[in-house]
Amino acid sequence: ELSTIFLTEGLSASGSMVSSRNVYLQAIFSLRGKVENMCGRNRTAIYKNEELYNLMTALGIENDLDHLRYGRIVLATDADYDGFHIRNLLLTFFLTFFEELVTQERVFILETPLFRARTKKETRYCYSAKERDETVKALGASAEVTRFKGLGEISPDEFGQFIGEDIRLVRVDVQTLKAVPEILEFYMGKNTPQRREFIMQNLVSDL
Repeated sequence: ELSTIFLTEGLSASGSMVSSRNVYLQAIFSLRGKVENMCGRNRTAIYKNEELYNLMTALGIENDLDHLRYGRIVLATDADYDGFHIRNLLLTFFLTFFEELVTQERVFILETPLFRARTKKETRYCYSAKERDETVKALGASAEVTRFKGLGEISPDEFGQFIGEDIRLVRVDVQTLKAVPEILEFYMGKNTPQRREFIMQNLVSDL
């Protein structure tokens, strides 16, 4: 119950986490690129995909959830479009074949800072552009701001703070399982024209 496995993308992010994790309670599973979209697929597709099969085996859930090896499954992807896509692919995988992991509140998303603002005397980490702007205003014009483009850019010493006692996790929650298939089909299925129209109507720009 006290153990956690982090699902990361690539070796760069994994390297920082491996060096800073609690080796007794925290495991790392490094994904090699984007996993296959499992929306609308049957369970035999897992056995044809080496990456997802290895993930299922690592979690110990091939036969049932009674042998689940970790209390928490944490998705640790970059805060960019590729990272969000990988996150959605993993959520699709779990909700399609192992929805009990979500209903049992086992699946989480790791929040890591997007910015580091520091002066010679103080360092602060910011999780949004608004928080960054407020921090720079508080620290003064001399503050140096770094944008973390990926988890691999966070040093092991810094990463230890973000997966330690002050870890920020967002629990993946499903209000009703009946709605899951329809939601997955819309966002991850083959209804490209409808999804494209939805995206175009709901685009939000930071510019």
